[in-house]
Amino acid sequence: MPNSMAEQLQQDMECEGLFECFHGLKQLDKECFQELVGAEEPLTVDELAEAVNRERSTAYRAVQRLLQVGFIQKEQVNYDQGGYYHVYSPTDPSKISKNMQRMLNDWYAKMGQLIQEFETKYKQTDSTAPIEG
Repeated sequence: MPNSMAEQLQQDMECEGLFECFHGLKQLDKECFQELVGAEEPLTVDELAEAVNRERSTAYRAVQRLLQVGFIQKEQVNYDQGGYYHVYSPTDPSKISKNMQRMLNDWYAKMGQLIQEFETKYKQTDSTAPIEG
């Protein structure tokens, strides 16, 4: 991922680039999310680990990152004889996109504030402006 905004604007980006850009998610996180989106029903961590060909603990860490940023939801399923397990499904894309739009608006406002501070700090006053002759 490019470091500067200028580099990011020159790069060809795909919508999945938002995972990294907004939330710092990894390639495995994207793969897990795509598996959950493509699944006909919610998946357990074990099922997800098998689908992405990773160890359960590695898939679990990706699931935790996706939960933390709100890309997926967790549901508890109870056994009739007692006990339970969790399954995971993707969050509604419109909810995710509204959250990203809100983050972008906050970022834009913050950058606008920093640009104004830059201008104020480095603006030459009439008394320090070079004399034209």
